[in-house]
Amino acid sequence: MSYKIENREDSLIISELKDFKPSHIFECGQCFRWKKEDDNSYTTIASGRVINIIEDKDNFIVRGSSIEEWKEFWHHYFDLDRDYSQIKEELSVDPILQEAISFGYGMRLLNQDPYETIISFIISANNQIPRIKSAVELISNDLGDFVVSFKGKDYYSFPEPKELASKSEAYIREKYRVGFRADRIREVSRRIAQGEFDHRCIYDFDHKKGKELLTTLPGVGPKVSDCILLFAYDKSEAFPVDVWVKRVMEYFYFKRNATKKELEESGEKLFGSLAGFAQQYLFYYAREMGIGK
Repeated sequence: MSYKIENREDSLIISELKDFKPSHIFECGQCFRWKKEDDNSYTTIASGRVINIIEDKDNFIVRGSSIEEWKEFWHHYFDLDRDYSQIKEELSVDPILQEAISFGYGMRLLNQDPYETIISFIISANNQIPRIKSAVELISNDLGDFVVSFKGKDYYSFPEPKELASKSEAYIREKYRVGFRADRIREVSRRIAQGEFDHRCIYDFDHKKGKELLTTLPGVGPKVSDCILLFAYDKSEAFPVDVWVKRVMEYFYFKRNATKKELEESGEKLFGSLAGFAQQYLFYYAREMGIGK
C-alpha cells in the first residue's frame, strides 16, 4: 500500500492510508495489548515498542515512533503491504459479508509475536476480553522489561519464555489470576524455553501442519490454534470458531444448530483462502450487533 508519512514536531502524520481504522483493528478480538485513551486515540505495545495513534479526520497522528521504526516494524505489524480493498471486494460477493465488512471496514489483521500470541490465547479459553487483557498486562508488568511511560501509565514488554517457565504453577495462577490455565502457561513456556517446541518453524508450515503441531501443546485446541495461526503466522485459511462465530454462522448460513465439525469446516468451504479475514469481519459484526444472542 502506498501512503504518505511525515514528521511534524514530536509526531508522525500519516495520510492516504486506506482500509485502516484503529477501533476496528484493536477491538475485534485479535490482540490484548492496547488501551483506549478516548474515542479516536489508542495506545498499543508490541515487541517492546509503544505507539499512540489518533484518528484525525482523514489522517492519523502517531506518537512514539520515528519514520524509520514505522517502516521497519509498524508497517508490517499493521499488515500494510496487503490490499484489503481487494479482499473486501472478493468477500463482498456474499451479501452477509458485505454487511459485516461495511460495519468493520477498517479492520486489518495484525502480525503479532508468536510466543505472546500463544500464551495470550491460552489465557483466552473460556474467558472474557477484559480479564484476558488484565492477565497479559499483569504478566508483562511483573516479568517484562520497562519500555516507556505514557499518560501516567507504564508499559512493559511481554517476557521471554524462560521467565514464565521459571515460576511455579501456584505463582502464575495467583499472581496473574489465570485460574486453571496456569499449568498450561507454565508447561508451554517451559517447552519453548528448553527447545522442546520450536514455535518459529510454524512459519514454514501450511495451515493444516501448523495446526497439528500447535494442538500438541497443553491448552491449545482447534479454536485457540486457529487464532494463533491467523494472528501470528499469517495463515489466512484459519477460521477460529468461538461463541460469536458459532452464532453468526448458525444464524445466517446454517439456519439451524450446527455441529462442531460443520462449523470448523465451514470457513474453508465458504470463503477459501480468505476464511480468516471473513472470520474477523463476521466476529466483530456479530459481537457488536449481538447477532444470535
